[in-house]
Amino acid sequence: MAVETPDTTIPAFETPITIRRMRASDIEHVSRIERESFSTGWSASAYLTELSNPAAVYIVAAVNEKLIGYGGLWVIMDEAHITTIAVVPEWRGLRIGERLLSEMLATARRDGATRATLEVRTSNEPAQRLYKRYGFLKAAVRKGYYSDNREDADILWLNDMDATTWREEFNRRREEMGMPPL
Repeated sequence: MAVETPDTTIPAFETPITIRRMRASDIEHVSRIERESFSTGWSASAYLTELSNPAAVYIVAAVNEKLIGYGGLWVIMDEAHITTIAVVPEWRGLRIGERLLSEMLATARRDGATRATLEVRTSNEPAQRLYKRYGFLKAAVRKGYYSDNREDADILWLNDMDATTWREEFNRRREEMGMPPL
């Protein structure tokens, strides 16, 4: 079962970015970011259902209460499955997605996950690079996974979240971003 993710304020340039748990009142904004980010996405009702899922953790990144990104995962036993992550176009390239990923992995680790998985478009090179930096490795391919264009998805796994070397590197990255250690 997921524990409450504490609000984390991260300095970014002159504007603080806050990462906090998603609320039902955020769903309209999350849905807008979803439409800007994905050709096929989840419905608002799917997010509302996820907020009541005891295995799910959904977070948002905000600047002055304006949502600029979100992410979600499920934690089931010792595994975390990252279900989604997106950042509004004008905030991409500023490590917002990395901050969301880092907070999701920290939450998963606190909830007892020792490994994590996700699917990512084979063509999504920025996401592929981000996940690789955090230790995710390609394990398999889901052929034709994405319904909009039948693109393949790479299945990535991070299998060593309990390793000292992974935790040290993870905490170093969090420190770089002004985030508290795991």
